[in-house]
Amino acid sequence: MASAPSKLYADDVSLVVVLLDTNLFFWSFSSLSFSQFLSHVLAFLNAILTLNQLNQVVVVATGYNSCDYIFDSSTDLNRTFENGRMPVMCSSLLQKLEEFLIKDEQLSKQDSEGRIKSSLFSGSLSMALCYIQRVFRSGTLHPHPRILCLQGSPDGPEQYVAIMNAIFSAQRSMVPIDSCFIGAHNSAFLQQASYITGGVHHKPPNLDGLFQYLETIFATDLHSCSFLHLPKPVGVDFRASCFCHKNTIDMGYICSVCLSIFCKHHKKCSTCGSVFGQAQSEAASASDKKRKTPET
Repeated sequence: MASAPSKLYADDVSLVVVLLDTNLFFWSFSSLSFSQFLSHVLAFLNAILTLNQLNQVVVVATGYNSCDYIFDSSTDLNRTFENGRMPVMCSSLLQKLEEFLIKDEQLSKQDSEGRIKSSLFSGSLSMALCYIQRVFRSGTLHPHPRILCLQGSPDGPEQYVAIMNAIFSAQRSMVPIDSCFIGAHNSAFLQQASYITGGVHHKPPNLDGLFQYLETIFATDLHSCSFLHLPKPVGVDFRASCFCHKNTIDMGYICSVCLSIFCKHHKKCSTCGSVFGQAQSEAASASDKKRKTPET
């Protein structure tokens, strides 16, 4: 049987899949308006396409209840300038983004009140990896693929297993995940994703200069990154979130079947329904009680 063809990359050609956080609940209370954020992102995407005419950009909108592709530069024919302004391709992106926001807002009205207002990051990350795998199978010569997560919403503990599976899949495919967090509190999921896959994680201290951070840190192709001194993480939050109370924990109980995490021992896994045995600490205390009980 013939061996699978190895992946060949062009040194300075990039395929950047951008995961765009469009969560309405986050942008309603953010210090940076969504329109300002979008202007920074559009300028950044334009810069990537200008650096090399072979560069490709794919944008995946990450909403509260759904995610979808809203732009693909490989299928957009209008990549020319008009009157020195932004490329005409932005009109296509903005139109699809508006349609996506309307659809996601309608789905949000049907959702329950008790859920954490997090974005569907696991879905958009899976879509990005599926697109990259499709590019890998399209020919022998590929651009350097990487994923850039632009997120501000808090982490969703219920997505922990799906996100970690996607992160390990990206690591196996040698696809780095870069992340830029624009929320108030840092994201443990994004820190772990960038650390495990060899990407760059950064939380800009000043959102007014977001474009400068995006351009200087995330616009460089992977070949040139080896010659630059990019920001390195001071510390990575490796803590997981329990599925029962949605709290971040240092120690807990893990289901051996579905890898769900709990802060306290349960008789049955609430995710997959597996029945657990008696906790080791409880078994030890029960045996001690039997030893101390006098015989009658």
